Amino acid sequence: MSMNNNNPQYQKAEVFKALHERDGLFIIPNPWDAGSAKILTGLGFEAFTTTSAGLAYALGRPDGHALISRDETLDNARAIINATHLPVAADLENGFGDTPEICAETILAAVGAGLVGGSIEDATGNENDPIYNFALSVERVKAAVEAARSLPFHFTLTARAENMIHGKIDLQDTIKRLVAYADAGADVLFAPGLKTREQISEVVKAVAPKPVNIVLGAAGFDISFNELADLGVKRVSLGSALARAALGAFQRAAVELSQGGYSFVDDAVPYSELNKIFGH
Repeated sequence: MSMNNNNPQYQKAEVFKALHERDGLFIIPNPWDAGSAKILTGLGFEAFTTTSAGLAYALGRPDGHALISRDETLDNARAIINATHLPVAADLENGFGDTPEICAETILAAVGAGLVGGSIEDATGNENDPIYNFALSVERVKAAVEAARSLPFHFTLTARAENMIHGKIDLQDTIKRLVAYADAGADVLFAPGLKTREQISEVVKAVAPKPVNIVLGAAGFDISFNELADLGVKRVSLGSALARAALGAFQRAAVELSQGGYSFVDDAVPYSELNKIFGH
């Protein structure tokens, strides 16, 4: 794959890389389709990442059960990329396969879709054995890194340690994994399920100077963006929170409608406003 500095994907990759290198924290919201990406694009955000849960819910499926295919994920990513001029990274789940080779293939397929970043996680999708063992997990990240580094531009690879959201509340194991993923060459480290300032601070220090992504979206999370920046967090994503907010408004409207009311239309975005946003 040849690519020069004028190539749009190369330029977006450079912009995305630079966001992780500058001072302070940036918010990377998660559109789930072209329409949500267009709405977000007009609001001053600088990059996006996709959401496996947002896509799963749009397809009427549960998230986290390995029910979304790589093709579906990349088709969704293409729709989002085509709806915005901003850099887009993707939630690539567990690479859509157990082996390091499949993780590498997935990175190359992601690049072919136009993405400039993506995440590989160590969750198996199997409820009986939810997390890959340590050695295989590291090999999977190494293979993804090798694929990313074979490219003519900088693909920003995020490695995710998932045990905190799969019932294994073991911060030291999470940190051991994140440090190993950083040593394997991952650009960004991410452990969903971190809840306290102490946990976040410990993770940031353990993998420094590599940037850390924190996901917001659990109810009751009380740490402000300014505090997260002070703790050294570089990037904040929202996971499925925006998709769930949209579905929440839809569900409340539908319940009201089922009970004979329709005041929800007062809060709906006007037809003309959406036509204007989507007309660009």
